[in-house]
Amino acid sequence: MKKILLAEDDKFINRAYTNGLTRAKFDMISVYDGQEALKKIKSEKPDLILLNLIMPIKNGFEVMEEIKLDNKINKIPIFVLSSLGQELDIEKSKSLGAIDYLIKSNFSIKEIIDKINFFFN
Repeated sequence: MKKILLAEDDKFINRAYTNGLTRAKFDMISVYDGQEALKKIKSEKPDLILLNLIMPIKNGFEVMEEIKLDNKINKIPIFVLSSLGQELDIEKSKSLGAIDYLIKSNFSIKEIIDKINFFFN
């Protein structure tokens, strides 16, 4: 069972994604801010990180910058899940190691699950 860390500060969105991904047979770790995300990434070593960019304490860019510098976790794949769709945000995310950038309003939970399943297969 693949372990996924979801870093999303919106409690409703967090719960919806967590429930959907749990039903899709993923082992889910949910956190609500960037600092908590880093702590859990280091201790749990998930197989995939779903990372929002706009979060309290540390934003997604800061989280990716710290991940990139840590050889113990910098190989963990990151999908950015954001409401930001500007090309600069997408480019910056990819330069910091994100392998995919999903704009939340453009993808249903089922489509996100399909992308994750495709990635793992």
